Amino acid sequence: MTEADLSALRERAAHGDADATDELIERSTERGDLNELRRLADAGSSTATDELIQLAAEQGDLEQLRRLSDGGNATATDQLIELATEQDNMDELRRLADRGNITAAEQLEELTGE
Repeated sequence: MTEADLSALRERAAHGDADATDELIERSTERGDLNELRRLADAGSSTATDELIQLAAEQGDLEQLRRLSDGGNATATDQLIELATEQDNMDELRRLADRGNITAAEQLEELTGE
């Protein structure tokens, strides 16, 4: 797909074409394009949000997961905790625990004995 094709698809999606939005999400996911998925998610696409969370987790993108988690997305929070645990990122687990996340606190305690 050329850049002109993508632009046309974006234009259709911006005007409410659900098929165009779905195609953009699919192509963005295939390309690993977090920026496009973030744009679609920020525009209100829950499918784009789900794909963004999955792709960010696969790529180890703590920043993206943190942004979504801090915005209240529980799935992103779960993925962030899982990724932080895998990476032994105590600072991230502590940050989440300090915000009242029980799962993060439990993981932190398990890993550090805190």
